[in-house]
Order: sequence, then C-alpha cells, then structure tokens
Amino acid sequence: MIGKLKGLIDSYDEDWVIVDVGGVGYQVHCSSNSLDCLPSTGEAATLFIVTHVREDQIKLFGFSSEQERAWFRLLTTVQGVGQKVALAVLSTLNPDELASAIALQDKATITRAPGIGPKVAQRILAELKDKAPALSSLDPGVTNLQTDLGAQNAPRAIADAVSALTNLGYGQSHASSAAATVLSREGEDLSMEKLIRLSLKELSS
Repeated sequence: MIGKLKGLIDSYDEDWVIVDVGGVGYQVHCSSNSLDCLPSTGEAATLFIVTHVREDQIKLFGFSSEQERAWFRLLTTVQGVGQKVALAVLSTLNPDELASAIALQDKATITRAPGIGPKVAQRILAELKDKAPALSSLDPGVTNLQTDLGAQNAPRAIADAVSALTNLGYGQSHASSAAATVLSREGEDLSMEKLIRLSLKELSS
C-alpha cells in the first residue's frame, strides 16, 4: 500500500492532483483544503496517502497533513459516509473545525458539507464524539470548554457571550473556539463584555 508520496506537482483538476514521482504520474484525489496547501505546478510536494483497492481499480486519496488523513479514515468508519462524502466534509471544515463541531455536537456546521444531511450529520456526531479530542490539535482546555458549551453546562456569562457572537454572524464552532481560547489564556473570571471584546479580537486575527 502507498502511504506517502513525495514528488513534483504535474497538474491539477477540481478535486485531484497528479504527482510526478520519478517519472510516474500518480492521480491523487484530495480535499479542497489539501489542494489549497499544495504548491504550484512543477514544485515539490508531499502528500499523506490512503490507498483504496477494489477489484476494478486502485484509488489514491491524498492529504496535506497526517491529522487530516486520520480524520478521513475516521469519517469513513461512520455508516453512510464513503470516501466522496468524507472528502466533502474535509473540503468544508479543516481538522480543528471538525473536532470543534463534534465536541459541541454542532449538527448545523457538519451539514454545511455537500452530501451531508441531518441524519448522517447526527451519526457523525454520535459515533465520533469520543474520538474527536484525540485527533484535535486544540488545547485540551479549549476542547473541554467547548464540550461544556455544547452540553449547556458552561457558566451563564460564557454561554451568553458565545450566543452574542453567533448573533453577530459567527458560526457557533468559531465563536465558541474563540471564547474558549480567550478563557484559557485570560482565566474564567472575565465579564461577559470583556469576553466578547477579546473573542472578537481573536476572531479577527
């Protein structure tokens, strides 16, 4: 099985790239986020690979990080989530956004991905809720606070601050992540007003 490719970018398409490795061109299907991380044609690149073998074809899926590859493998263990849908999720959400959405049980964020309806989104949240923290690069304190927010166990001032941020147009996962980051840095004794102000600064950075 191919686990990693290092070579030169030969050409791009909407959802795949051809990597030239020693004169052999490998067609690799990628998420939009991974494609955006790759260099221009002719430049060197490294992709972490999942090899999918069927009787009639061998298909390569490539990722810019081992973390994204791990999420792809995990997503495809969920009933109703195949390789195409998993790539759609990872094209819509980066690994930390996905981990945040699962920690918060934020179904609306998951359903932003093409091909993900409410039922499949709920299965993703239910089946991966205990696995998300292990694949997240977020600070554990941030993840724990996001979980409290999702379960409505967070202090009222914090919950109200996140609610205010979402009313300003920020997604719940982004708003809660910003608030949790501020609290982990500044402590939990902030007033709601100061938490909102610092969170807005975090969101704009």
